[in-house]
Amino acid sequence: MDSLRDALQPITHNLPGPIRDLGVSIVGETCYKTLLLDIDLTSSECIKLAVSKGLGIGIIAASSIVKVPQILKLISSRSASGISFLSYLLETSAYIISLAYNVRQGFPFSTYGETSLIMVQNVVIAVLVLNYSGKASTAALFVAGLAASAVTLFSKDILDMKTLSYLQAGAGALGVASKLPQIMTVWQQGGTGQLSAFAVFNYLAGSLSRIFTTLQEVDDKLILYGFVSGFILNAILAAQMVYYWNAPATKVTERKEKVVPSAAPSSGTTTATPKGKSPTTRRRG
Repeated sequence: MDSLRDALQPITHNLPGPIRDLGVSIVGETCYKTLLLDIDLTSSECIKLAVSKGLGIGIIAASSIVKVPQILKLISSRSASGISFLSYLLETSAYIISLAYNVRQGFPFSTYGETSLIMVQNVVIAVLVLNYSGKASTAALFVAGLAASAVTLFSKDILDMKTLSYLQAGAGALGVASKLPQIMTVWQQGGTGQLSAFAVFNYLAGSLSRIFTTLQEVDDKLILYGFVSGFILNAILAAQMVYYWNAPATKVTERKEKVVPSAAPSSGTTTATPKGKSPTTRRRG
């Protein structure tokens, strides 16, 4: 360890100013000195903080594209099959409340930054789902309602912090409930339709990572319980994705199938005859 420290310290002590400032802004002055200047890896608190910050930054980076595959899949297929609008409506509502709560509480951006990025992608997906379902006017109302909600939630003059805290408690329930319509849609249709596997599995990994970062950096049980509940339902949705991986939407197909009528005889009609006698066939003339 001493040889490693002797090799790295000339580098870490002479980092450019912007890189040093970035490091300090991420882990703080104390942990920056411990981990980078002193290269002391025995401080468990600083190591956990660095891991938490790294996970948070990674989640934010991944969230910038997490739902792009879902958007592209919808556009290419021009079909909303397998996608629950109610699920996206509930999730987007939860996200905008959570975003306002985190911003107004002054929590570190690394603990919630993906919320804003995913919310924008959710809005795009929700609008596409409504458009491909023939509900363009509803899509316009959805966007207008979201804009009005944002103005209300972020304004201290309109909504006080105590009320926003109550809404945050409800947002946790909304976030959990948002997964249920999607899970039910997959189960009812017997397939995942246009649902993106990339988005599903990234959500699962992200929600698990958020449990860790919240435990390390945010002392707020409302947010923690929301992430734990979300992880459980994300796991169910991921399990459905695996189970129905190559399965067609059989239940939908079965509902659409019609009863096939009996084939008519090609050469004539057979009349019913009493028991013990041969049937007679009348030839068309």
